[in-house]
Amino acid sequence: MSELTSVLLTGAIALSVVAHVAWLARAGRNRTKAALAADTASVRSVIPDATDISDGTAGVVTWAGSWNGQRVQLRTIVDTLATRKLPTRWLAVSITEPVAVPGVFDMMMRPNSATTFSNFDHLAHTLPKVLGFPADAVLKTDRKGVAFPQDLIAAHTDIFAEGRAKELLITPKGVRIVWLLAEAERARYGVFRQAAFGDAVIDAALIERLLSVACGLRDAINQRERQAA
Repeated sequence: MSELTSVLLTGAIALSVVAHVAWLARAGRNRTKAALAADTASVRSVIPDATDISDGTAGVVTWAGSWNGQRVQLRTIVDTLATRKLPTRWLAVSITEPVAVPGVFDMMMRPNSATTFSNFDHLAHTLPKVLGFPADAVLKTDRKGVAFPQDLIAAHTDIFAEGRAKELLITPKGVRIVWLLAEAERARYGVFRQAAFGDAVIDAALIERLLSVACGLRDAINQRERQAA
């Protein structure tokens, strides 16, 4: 093979690689747009006035709207922390209405590594659990010596027995449940280091269910507070 032919062949291979990388990038953007459109449609089937209020943070999409007369927020978070074997995609569903609690109550399931969606690791005080909480749950708060209606909260944690609910956060400003939507495809992440989640989209029935649990817990806490007043 002549030197000129070798140079031309090398150039052709390089151009082919560049073209393939560009095609992969376009395909990835198209998949991302299609997935966002599907998620938005699911969200709006439950929350018709949902508005995308995302702030541009990579891997995070946020919608806000109203459901059953209450302000709500939904957020998807792609967690790519190096401590995890595979990137994960979380769904955080929140009722953003006042709750009669004296501080932050945070229940995390199996908190064996840091998370990108929670301040759980920064809460200074661990709470003892009453009967009824999941065995793998750890409870924390931001204020020492405060009391929460733990018996009431524990009665609304059945959903955590399924293994996909990760966090229950209760603050004076609302209630949030974090749910595991999917783990990244192992083959694509292993080869390309891309956090692809296949056909995993937000299910409208799941949104409705998580909102119902969060709303029911908030109503129960506030009703007890009113009765005690």
